[in-house]
Amino acid sequence: MSATLESLSTGVQVGAVLPLLTAVVQRPAWPAKAKKVIAVVAALVAGVVAVAAEGGWGQFQHGQLTTVTILGVLAASQTSYDLVWKPSKLAPWIEALTTKGTPQQAE
Repeated sequence: MSATLESLSTGVQVGAVLPLLTAVVQRPAWPAKAKKVIAVVAALVAGVVAVAAEGGWGQFQHGQLTTVTILGVLAASQTSYDLVWKPSKLAPWIEALTTKGTPQQAE
């Protein structure tokens, strides 16, 4: 497999589960815009961590592979949230579960 496909695969794998981790931080009462900003920042941070974990800090000298991994995390996290985690109500349930107060606050 080419290095680009490996980088993309790593990014997609991280991004697919990232919305569940992000849901621990987010709160049901927060506006949608705030949730989106947190999700994008989390994806960017997770992408950087994935690049470093894949090839060490020296991996960042390969701009194309770094970009592919980070964009893969971002795309997969947003897509998996919209198509899997939100419709299954698992991410909103985690948000409600980790929020102080009543679980009925989840949207």
